[in-house]
Amino acid sequence: MTILSIPRRGFMLCLSSPSGAGKTSICSRVLDLDPQTTLSVSVTTRPMRPGEVDGEDYFFVSSDKYKEMVANGDLLEHATVFNHGYGTPKDFVFDSLSMGKDVLFDIDWQGTQQLSQLARTDLVSIFILPPTTQVLEQRLRTRAQDPEEVIQLRMSEANQEISHWAEYDYVIVNNSLEHSVAQARSIITAERLRRTRQIGLTHFVNGLRGIE
Repeated sequence: MTILSIPRRGFMLCLSSPSGAGKTSICSRVLDLDPQTTLSVSVTTRPMRPGEVDGEDYFFVSSDKYKEMVANGDLLEHATVFNHGYGTPKDFVFDSLSMGKDVLFDIDWQGTQQLSQLARTDLVSIFILPPTTQVLEQRLRTRAQDPEEVIQLRMSEANQEISHWAEYDYVIVNNSLEHSVAQARSIITAERLRRTRQIGLTHFVNGLRGIE
């Protein structure tokens, strides 16, 4: 049986969480499993971590270059997190949406707010919560990417970040990675079926009704 494909507009899927809650792991699994989803690669002024690749994980830029991009309006959203700048290149995102691709964002609540202000109808937002604060701290320590002072800073900021949970369309408590990934994929499937995103529906329905 041939699967019918009706043209649709893509959407921006934003996942946010306090650092260590698991949003990056969920994003990675969704990208592996779903060829219709592409990652929004952000620019950042923070130093590259071990194992990261410029142009794949982030575009690593100087502070001066980042300020220039902000001033020129080249970024769809931007924010300062832990004293480092982050932002999303604009043209790539809107070109992808027009081609029916869904763009996945691994960003904080500030960036999500900016995207909501600019393109709310194109936005689907998910907030990822840890099951407990103890688990959150354990995950930060297990990944062993940050010194002790940074871990303590991230834990102190977690309560403020979690306070923004109610601003999101969906909330997932990440107690099990695979279960959380399944929940995220269910949200993606439902959002792709929204009538307003299926831009080819009018033509399809007119054909069913014999209307030219």
